Amino acid sequence: MEHSGKTAFITGGGKNIGRAIAINLASTGCNIVLNGNSDTEACEETAKVLLEKGVKASIVMGNVGSADEVKRMASEALDQFGRIDILVNNAAIRPSKPFLEMEDHDWHRVLDIDLNSAFYTCRAFAGGMIEKGWGRIINITGMNAIHGYKGRAPVSAAKHGLWGLTKSLGKEFGPQGVTTNAISPGPIDTAGDAAQREHILSMVPKVPLGRLGLPEEIAALTGFLCSNGGAFVNGQMINCNGGAET
Repeated sequence: MEHSGKTAFITGGGKNIGRAIAINLASTGCNIVLNGNSDTEACEETAKVLLEKGVKASIVMGNVGSADEVKRMASEALDQFGRIDILVNNAAIRPSKPFLEMEDHDWHRVLDIDLNSAFYTCRAFAGGMIEKGWGRIINITGMNAIHGYKGRAPVSAAKHGLWGLTKSLGKEFGPQGVTTNAISPGPIDTAGDAAQREHILSMVPKVPLGRLGLPEEIAALTGFLCSNGGAFVNGQMINCNGGAET
């Protein structure tokens, strides 16, 4: 299997898109480190599915928006597996609040989790990838990286920043055999609170295919970018959105 002996670190890996990506990569022989912040049960359930595929699976709980927490989790992952070959920055929050009602902590919380976390994880793992001459970094952006949405100024700012980080790291790490790409999902059929669900469903009329996307479809694209077949794709943001206007 293509990724036998390799290990992936997936933030927000217990459910929805992160879970689907973990299962997809495990099907290619990749060991998986699942990160979650609070839903330990979801991570444990996903880990069981991964173990049934014959790979190793580990869980590191913690807040990826904290530099110290990421250092701890990275140390735990490297102590157990010795290497991280694939990094998927998937964890994100998408609160909605009018701009003039935002406090400092509202702004910084979103940027910490949706943007700064990728800086922390890339800093923790990219050096090892460069040393081995092979690595894949996948940043999940979304349509917030393309459009600005009312009430979601910090989310759009963070996701635009993540797209900028992707382009920069693609140029910086590419010569060392490490590709960095972003995936921009459209509305995806995922579990969430009522407000998030309403926002997702409201976007369906803008999708020419007339439906929500599936987490497994984002996972399939991630799997391609991490494969040898995707080795010449670097510094790109790929829309997986059913043809929704970008």
